[in-house]
Amino acid sequence: MNLGYSLYLLFILVVGVLGEKHDFEWYNKSIPFHACAYEIKNAENFKFCPTMDGVCICSNENALATLAGCLAYKDENTTYFAHYGISYCHVRFKINLESDWFDTAFKRFTNKAVNQSEIESRYKLIQTPVIFSSKDMDFYDESAAVFFDNYNISTFFGLSVFGFWLVFLLINTISYWTKVLFPRATRRSVGLLATFYRKHISMPALYGKRRTQEVSCFKVFDSLVPSRFEMMVISLFYIFILIIHAVRVHGLKDDPIFGSKYMAELRYVGDRTGIVATFMMPLLFLFAGRNNFLQWVTGINYSSFLCYHRHIARIMFMLVVIHSVNYTILLVRTDQFIVTLKKQCLRWGITATIVGGTLIIQSILYLRRNWYELFLLIHIVMAIFYVVGTWVHLNQFGYEIYLYSTIGVWGLDRIIRLFRLLSFGFPKVNVMLVGDDVIKLEIPKPKNWKPIPGGHAFVHFLKPTYFWQSHPFTFTNSTKDNKDRVTMYLRVKGGVTHSLYQLLNTTPGKMVKMRVGIEGPYGESTPAKYADKAIFFAGGNGIPGIYSEVSDIALRSSPQRKSILKLYWIIRDYDSILWFFDELLKLKDMNIETTIYVTRPNIKSFRVDLFNQSQSSQCSSIKSGYEETKSNTGDIELAIAELKLKLLHIKFEEGRPNVEQLIENEIKQSPGSTAFVACGHPIMVDEVRYYSCKNIDNSYNKRVDYYDQLQIWA
Repeated sequence: MNLGYSLYLLFILVVGVLGEKHDFEWYNKSIPFHACAYEIKNAENFKFCPTMDGVCICSNENALATLAGCLAYKDENTTYFAHYGISYCHVRFKINLESDWFDTAFKRFTNKAVNQSEIESRYKLIQTPVIFSSKDMDFYDESAAVFFDNYNISTFFGLSVFGFWLVFLLINTISYWTKVLFPRATRRSVGLLATFYRKHISMPALYGKRRTQEVSCFKVFDSLVPSRFEMMVISLFYIFILIIHAVRVHGLKDDPIFGSKYMAELRYVGDRTGIVATFMMPLLFLFAGRNNFLQWVTGINYSSFLCYHRHIARIMFMLVVIHSVNYTILLVRTDQFIVTLKKQCLRWGITATIVGGTLIIQSILYLRRNWYELFLLIHIVMAIFYVVGTWVHLNQFGYEIYLYSTIGVWGLDRIIRLFRLLSFGFPKVNVMLVGDDVIKLEIPKPKNWKPIPGGHAFVHFLKPTYFWQSHPFTFTNSTKDNKDRVTMYLRVKGGVTHSLYQLLNTTPGKMVKMRVGIEGPYGESTPAKYADKAIFFAGGNGIPGIYSEVSDIALRSSPQRKSILKLYWIIRDYDSILWFFDELLKLKDMNIETTIYVTRPNIKSFRVDLFNQSQSSQCSSIKSGYEETKSNTGDIELAIAELKLKLLHIKFEEGRPNVEQLIENEIKQSPGSTAFVACGHPIMVDEVRYYSCKNIDNSYNKRVDYYDQLQIWA
């Protein structure tokens, strides 16, 4: 959404100047400085200022002298701390110290300091520097080392999140490019280890057959189940997150900085969860982006990345909740919650937490499926508020640097989307109703726009009511005589396709010219083209992408190619062939064995003379003829016979296919490796996956692969 992107940039420009901030710091040498500062602020029997805070330490001469004396303990590097003190006071409190502040302060400490044990508790404000006991200073050093080292460890663990996904993505990259670069070796890879891995880990559903079908749970809580490999990755990530939050978070007994071990550990866990959650944000936005370069590198499809995106979001929100709860307890128990609530960093932190919870709740499958456009709009607006809230919350502490990559990922994705739209242009296209529930688009394309076989593109219909929406559709462009255009077939569902259906249904000729914007192409063809035998299953409106890929393989194959290509299309009735008839005719010139299964052959009406125009692409005329058949049915059996005569190169079967038997026979008859590709109804796709996996360790010792082209995004 360009509107959402503009709002996002506007918010970032605004919040970039909000609030005080200090630079991000990697704590190492500076820990003794902070130990001394905390010891001064936490002193119970004296004060240098009415309010003992950083401002007092940087501005009061006795506080500075006490700080200098504490730093000189154990011969610390006074030159480093002299420079660090100048930076600390300027960045955090806008107080400028003299360059020789340390020497001046230490001289005052040497001449006028008194031991803390000599100060009577009745004094509230004192006018001399203080000498702390070596035991107390050592204890504060130990506490500060644990406290500030937790920041360093948390940053390291935040970076390790990228390392986790890097290992996983590297494994996928090697697997994918091995198939692409070494297809012959892959076809022969039928060893025990490779077979076990593909049969039990990489290819099957989590359990049973269900992968693309949702699991029912009171309808509102229906959900999609990840594949077995995806679930293993997700489970390992959950375990990894638990581990990095369980180590190195133990506080000291009677911790002097926080008052107790319990309070110290609350703070450590609160800091750890907040920092790691912030590090996860770039991955969250990258995995959800259309222009995620990792899809091209790893061969992982968009729907899998969305699966990982949702689980990263859930983990990140749980960490944010822990961070918020821990800090709330800390502030309440130290009577600072009301005071801190007046600061915008806390208010925006609370806002970001609430918005994060809203994002999790409104992204459930039920809402995505039934009100997708509303879901998407709310999701983008809420994501903007989440980033803004996080930015302002972190800005005061210097951790907004963690968000730069997040902003970069999201901004780059939006810029690339805009570039794709502009580079394609906004042509006027024929939008036609070519069946009861199918809309056809014939789109002229630029010469430099290269379609991806089996790929898809996002379409903007430039109408005032829905121009801002973009919807993904597969396309066909594998015929030699139609290189200047791509064709899309849209199944009428809800939203924009239903609006188009209503418009076309009331328009003479069932066709309108409409200006559209095309963003794409996206997706990748499968490695099935490298197999000795590639079997493509399409169900209903899943045919365009499958047809595009199998026909592209056939057209690019040399006459000497020995591999076999097969296409199975499962449709409801013979009437369903009308809208895809031209493409089916062109299979006559391709080396593709095609079989169409008609599951409900008893159609009510059909006219075969519609197919007399089979060499023409004037689908508006076909639709007009289709309308005429409604009042003149004719002889159905004769019509079907003539239809089959026109498509003599295609085998027709009536009834549902036995997918299990088909797959077993195809493997048995294959000259070598066999690849199955499926797109269509989720039940059919899951069956093809299930029986392909079941036959991986076949008795013929032939390699079997399965590739899913059904994209489940909502």
